[in-house]
Amino acid sequence: MIILGIDPGSLNSGYAVIDVNGRNMKYIASGVLVFAKKVELINRLGMIYESAEDLIRQYNPEEIALESLIYVKSIPALAKLSQARGAMVAAFTKTHINRIFEYGPTSVKASVTGHGQASKESIQKILELSFQGQINKKFKTHDESDALAIAMTHGLLRKRRKSLELR
Repeated sequence: MIILGIDPGSLNSGYAVIDVNGRNMKYIASGVLVFAKKVELINRLGMIYESAEDLIRQYNPEEIALESLIYVKSIPALAKLSQARGAMVAAFTKTHINRIFEYGPTSVKASVTGHGQASKESIQKILELSFQGQINKKFKTHDESDALAIAMTHGLLRKRRKSLELR
């Protein structure tokens, strides 16, 4: 089963693609989608939507896992993140209705490292060990490694999860 993991953002969005067969996971690809900061958010949303569609076309995932909205101190930052995430979800629902799942940051950390308050560095170390010999590069940003952790979490927990209720 091909899983696309997404760490959504309004300027940078991490993505990762893995193939899950039972408890075995194979790394396929990962990266960071970078959106022009100089472009106003309202105009960037179309770019975010199209980038999400491109990921679907390129990797043809069977299921998609996203990070759920997180608590932030800045209301404007939360609003931007919500809009960017919404643009991605809108693109994904065209082809993946009832096959989109979300995980909170604490759940991802606990699933990957066994500790819900693990550091970004701990997560990266576990990912490197879990996909040993499969990842031939350093992660560009935490967005990329977070997306891989989200995909891995879904691979581990998918049979126990229900999709987002998108009706």
